[in-house]
Amino acid sequence: MRETINGGHCPGLDSGAVGATGLQEAVAARDVMQRVSSYLRVIGHEVLEVQENELYQITDASNQFGADLFVSIHCNAASSSAAQGTETYCYSLGGQGEKLARCIQNQIVNSLGTVDRGVKTANFYVLRNTDCPAVLVEMAFISNPDDEKLLADAGKRDEFARAIARGITDYLQ
Repeated sequence: MRETINGGHCPGLDSGAVGATGLQEAVAARDVMQRVSSYLRVIGHEVLEVQENELYQITDASNQFGADLFVSIHCNAASSSAAQGTETYCYSLGGQGEKLARCIQNQIVNSLGTVDRGVKTANFYVLRNTDCPAVLVEMAFISNPDDEKLLADAGKRDEFARAIARGITDYLQ
């Protein structure tokens, strides 16, 4: 099995959202990407980690790698600091992307107890330009004080990574 794991945004070039404490989405996403990849490699999967500034570089790398599935990892943000929880996006409902999104969403919500904001569709570049089932995971809201604490804690980031990896293996069963 070959998976592309994408850490959202690009440290040093595009921080993504930034929490009240200064935590950058790109840094948290990179850490979780590396942890997910490590867990998948332990069970014999081939994993491409990609975190680039240009979206076409991400999807081109995944497509050239011949990935069987694609997971992009992000931290959400909103103008209201009250917004919190986890949501996972797929390009359209009814297919393998939705199935993968549900597996990952369920694992995160059940493992970390985050607010379940559900599986949603989006016309995101990385979802529509990959040659395999693709999802974008918004782990938690970096703009919410409680969610940001989860994202800032290395142990909790590891829990997110384990949940994402388990979601992938659930999907493959």
